[in-house]
Amino acid sequence: MSTTENNKRIAKNTLLLYVRMLVTMAISLYTSRIVLATLGIEDFGIYNVVGGVVAMFGCINGSMASATQRYITFALGKNDATNLKTVFSTALQIHALIAVLIVLLGETVGLWFLYNKMLISADRIDAAFWVLQCSIVSTVILIFSVPYNATIIAHEKMSAFAYISVLEVSLKLIVVYILLAFSVDKLILFAILLLVVQLLICSCYIFYCCKHFGETNYHYVWDSKLFKEMTGFAGWSMFGNISAVLFTQGLNMLLNVFFGPMVNAARAVAVQVQNAIQQFVTNFQMALNPQITKTYAQDEMQEMHQLMYRSARFSFYLLFFLSLPVLLETHFILAVWLKDVPANTVTFLRIMICTSLIYAIANPMMVANQATGKVKNYQVVCGTILLLILPISYVLLRLGCPAYSVFLVHFVMEFIAQVARMIMLRPLIYIGIMDYFRNIYFRILLVVLASTVLPLIVYLNMPDSVARFFILCLLSAISVLCSAYTLGLSHNERIFIMNKVTSIVDKIREA
Repeated sequence: MSTTENNKRIAKNTLLLYVRMLVTMAISLYTSRIVLATLGIEDFGIYNVVGGVVAMFGCINGSMASATQRYITFALGKNDATNLKTVFSTALQIHALIAVLIVLLGETVGLWFLYNKMLISADRIDAAFWVLQCSIVSTVILIFSVPYNATIIAHEKMSAFAYISVLEVSLKLIVVYILLAFSVDKLILFAILLLVVQLLICSCYIFYCCKHFGETNYHYVWDSKLFKEMTGFAGWSMFGNISAVLFTQGLNMLLNVFFGPMVNAARAVAVQVQNAIQQFVTNFQMALNPQITKTYAQDEMQEMHQLMYRSARFSFYLLFFLSLPVLLETHFILAVWLKDVPANTVTFLRIMICTSLIYAIANPMMVANQATGKVKNYQVVCGTILLLILPISYVLLRLGCPAYSVFLVHFVMEFIAQVARMIMLRPLIYIGIMDYFRNIYFRILLVVLASTVLPLIVYLNMPDSVARFFILCLLSAISVLCSAYTLGLSHNERIFIMNKVTSIVDKIREA
């Protein structure tokens, strides 16, 4: 398929994902506000930290999800229909084994941690138990849906995600109104209702795949070589996934042990805003990631490098476009959104957004590494660096450092891991480190420096008010857009965008 057709598909899929994101983000932010007000800060914190116990075991599933995504996309890139069916059925069998393992871990290690290590008041421990049980079942359902979701992404049928995601947030909106209508224990009811939503959404994905993709009609197959290859890929990927779990749910539990559920609530609110902003980048990357894998499968290395450059730069620009006003007006935004803003939320959110900006650049490197299938050395080095986040954070908290110090540790270690990723990836896809710096980091640095000057001047010289908020939002948007266009794009990219804008204007005039 030609580069032009690929670009059109990427643009179409990105647009669909952004429409999906705008709808889901609006509903999600509203429902989060109501859920926090309905459950209260303590129960909201309990739900997030107890659910995190099961999420810690999810690193096993996350590793296999990466392997499934890579092998299905690679088979599509090779146009090998027979192998595609074998890959899907093998992946489903492996995920069934993972589901059994997650249940065993959740009902043993999970229960032990809940009753012996977590800081939860005695009158809420029974509710926390049922939250744990619902989280385990929800995770099992999610595990079984992974091969189907991977197939949709590999086929680049993003409209399915758009429609089903809108259905999911709509169901969660209904959950909120049910919470308000009943006077039973709202934490337990909330956990059960979210479990039901997870089951319905998983059923929708399975139905869609079975109807549209022949390879998802499961048939028993035993390919020991493929099984070993996929589990080996997942095993080494687990290094990275364990580190990801530790600096998310692991840190969340560490905060619970040292500070209690109130701080967990602050982190949960910060994560909600962070995820809402990051969806803009995730949608763009989801549309582009399959193309990176397919170009590698087709041995089109130059095109693969260009896709990586664009993915990293555009991901950063999109995230920074939204993040700059949020970083400056964090307190105002949280105060308007929530009735009661948990302490520490502002500081947590600012540091987490800065970390997300660095991580956005890393995505194309991780996808490229997975495309090669040679993940052992890459994952050992990068995973080890990120695994250090939790022990370093523990030591700092034991020394009496404030809660936000754990997020500063994450930020620094993510920066170090970024350098390691470039060094490890260079011999795998024949990409030059200096080329990567010149095409990505140098341009990004210019955009950041140029676009923050005016908004920062306004922030420092105007009093806190609604007027300052809107002026900052407008000025930040203009500054980032102008800086990204003039300093952050290549000459050919500027010509491409200008031609597209001219084409759209001409069509409007003709209409």
